[in-house]
Amino acid sequence: MIRSSMLAAVLMLAAGGPALAQDDSPYVDFQMLKPEVALEMAQAALEHCRAEGFQVGVAVVDRMGVPQIFLRDRFAGAHVHETAMRKAWTAASFRTDTVTLDQNTRPETVSGGIRHISQALPLGGGVPVESAEGSIVAAIGISGAPTPEADDACARAGIEAIADLIAF
Repeated sequence: MIRSSMLAAVLMLAAGGPALAQDDSPYVDFQMLKPEVALEMAQAALEHCRAEGFQVGVAVVDRMGVPQIFLRDRFAGAHVHETAMRKAWTAASFRTDTVTLDQNTRPETVSGGIRHISQALPLGGGVPVESAEGSIVAAIGISGAPTPEADDACARAGIEAIADLIAF
């Protein structure tokens, strides 16, 4: 009886071995959006903004903040490239939407120093894109709508357009 219990314990440890060995791996596994899906999201955000009467720029970065897609509507201002990219980068880098980051990094707050990072732009319109498991797979940034809240709504419309694809 004792021998059976010991054998069962050894087998359980052995079964857990590969999982423990995997934790010691020098590699990290992660997911990112395919460029085709990032493009579909960007196009949906651009169309949503157009329907609202806004001419915008839409940027999508991968989970590391590296640019994947940029779309600019024909009458969007020259500034939209930089601001959309920075909003997307900020959302990916800080793993939060830029509306929330704006509120949490006001100059009088402890985190106000974030505003001095050259690439960071805590201004509404940047939203991280999460998989069904909650892992960030990209971020989208919008610039050119009349308010940060309108930029944010366009970004969220883009994410909603691909929700079925990323709900794995």
